[in-house]
Amino acid sequence: MASEASSAAGNDCAPASTDIPQQDGAAQNGGGNGHGNDHGPKGHGFFALALGSIGVVFGDIGTSPLYALREALSHARSSASTEHAVLGVVSLVLWTMTLFVTIKYVIFFMRADNKGEGGTLALMALAQKALGNTGRKRSVAIFFLGVVGAALFYGDGIITPAISVLSAVEGLKDAPGLGHSLSPYIVPISAGILILLFAVQSRGTHKMASLFGPITAAWFLILGALGVLHLTDDPSIFRAFNPWYGIRFLFENGFIGFVILGSVFLVVTGAEALYADMGHFGKRPIQASWLCLVFPCLALNYLGQGAMVLDNPAAGRNPFWEMVPEFAYWPVLIMATIATVIASQAVITGAFSMTQQAVQLGLLPRIEIKRTSETQAGQIFVPAVNQFLLIGVLVLLFMFQSSHKLASAYGIAVTGAMFVDTLLAYVVIRRVWKWSLWQTGLLLIPLVALDLVFIASNMLKIPDGAWLPLVFGAVLVLIMWTWTRGAGILTAKTRRDSVPLVDLMEILRARAPHRAPGTAIFLTSDPEMTPVALMHNLKHNKVLHERNVILTVRTTETPRVNEEDRVKIEKVNDDFKKVIVNYGFMESPNIPKALAVCRKQGLKFDIMATSFFLGRRSIVPSANSGMPLWQDRLFIYLMKNAANPTDFFKIPPGRVVELGAQVTV
Repeated sequence: MASEASSAAGNDCAPASTDIPQQDGAAQNGGGNGHGNDHGPKGHGFFALALGSIGVVFGDIGTSPLYALREALSHARSSASTEHAVLGVVSLVLWTMTLFVTIKYVIFFMRADNKGEGGTLALMALAQKALGNTGRKRSVAIFFLGVVGAALFYGDGIITPAISVLSAVEGLKDAPGLGHSLSPYIVPISAGILILLFAVQSRGTHKMASLFGPITAAWFLILGALGVLHLTDDPSIFRAFNPWYGIRFLFENGFIGFVILGSVFLVVTGAEALYADMGHFGKRPIQASWLCLVFPCLALNYLGQGAMVLDNPAAGRNPFWEMVPEFAYWPVLIMATIATVIASQAVITGAFSMTQQAVQLGLLPRIEIKRTSETQAGQIFVPAVNQFLLIGVLVLLFMFQSSHKLASAYGIAVTGAMFVDTLLAYVVIRRVWKWSLWQTGLLLIPLVALDLVFIASNMLKIPDGAWLPLVFGAVLVLIMWTWTRGAGILTAKTRRDSVPLVDLMEILRARAPHRAPGTAIFLTSDPEMTPVALMHNLKHNKVLHERNVILTVRTTETPRVNEEDRVKIEKVNDDFKKVIVNYGFMESPNIPKALAVCRKQGLKFDIMATSFFLGRRSIVPSANSGMPLWQDRLFIYLMKNAANPTDFFKIPPGRVVELGAQVTV
């Protein structure tokens, strides 16, 4: 069904729409890199929003103490004295959180919002809007950066559930009274937890989500309390607040110090969620949660781990679990497992939302997206993504078998995604904030330098497994590039082969066809051209309905569209009207609801007496289409597996007529 309906993100480089094979309509989306929602923070209390953000936004970064310091110290033990190593590593940890999370995201990047929304794709849309028509090449570059950032987000998302849950379950190794009797079952237990987690996604997360905030807040308080408990082991750990210890450690250890940076970066994995989930909870609740609870508790825990290792170097083998008192071991183990499940849940729902957003922006073909809540529009379930993530997570789990080995693959996708955010922010700062070049450089040059240093250090992990998220991301970039390129070629070809609507009006005046009673709605991405389905209806059925609507679904560069701007109706003549339906890139198209708005504006019809005409294209590969033959075949495969447009646009199935044609690409 030729995607004849909908334009994508309103930019020069995104596919001009879904006038794409197998679909007669637009796309749809969810939230930035984060958890899609079609509702803002309005109407919710500040404290409730701040508490909710702790569960969703900070779940990932809250599980880092389970393994981050252990990984950094494992590289540092043989490179320096214990004191220098511990002070250096803890100093690097504290300042990495300060620079990347507090300064980069909380203070600066959260100001770069797209109508309250954040995340890589929201930032991409904002940057493209800021560029306007100033240059196609720059717009293409911005579009490509957005695609890469989205692909890297998925690369990060496939590792997070595996390493988070596994790092918590590994606490069974040292659990009191068990010895190592459960060690052989750690991977199967982790797999069981993950399978159960993915299995319940279809039921929706809105009920569990109400518990996420309080549970995760309790987890952070536990982290802080454990840290305070061990600060007295060696109070000299407070010297780590001096950045000189971290800088000296790096210079004294040369290459080893560079390697350690890759492990240190694990403490900020999940930091991009602050920005991605800004539209869900609001800027100030997230900032307050980080500054008042999350950051202090994380800092106390890392300081406590460091003080304990200074006092007892042998504890560096697994510092987090060594710091847990025996009487509290099982409660902490249970809480750690729950916290890692919540962190995984946040990443999974983030992947759902990212998919929805990518579809709406025209980066991916239509995918089945189900609503799991009648009251919260952001609660969605994407079966294909859920299944794909589950398979990927289990493959990683059984391939690496330990959080230590998984840590070797973790981090590079996150650093890449953060670097993309920095590059996109340049356009926003210069064009939207109107900063001078020297002011922009003063902010971004240090951030770019830090990003590049951490990217380089994480690239050392490639032989140990970090190639996996990169390969995964590269495959997604290829898919998005193929889809957008094929869509563009198909749209251009359709436009060349179509008749302008004004010319059709003249033809119909000269030779009036037989008139059928009722209303016909023709979906198209280009309201100026005659829809393919209308041409086929006139050619083969030789009829024209009494009332005809040329309907186009468009995606704006803003997250949401006000209801008063939802529908625009233009009368062409007595027989034809054009209807433009606008959706934000974080909204889901619903044609019947949009047509209800049309009735309020004077377009009278009964939807159950209305026929929807969709164009279905049978695509044939061609070596001369503009794409290599292999890419043609990939595009056709994606097109054939796109979701049914009838379901996608919520059109009553009994009212749909499909008319097809064969097209080469």
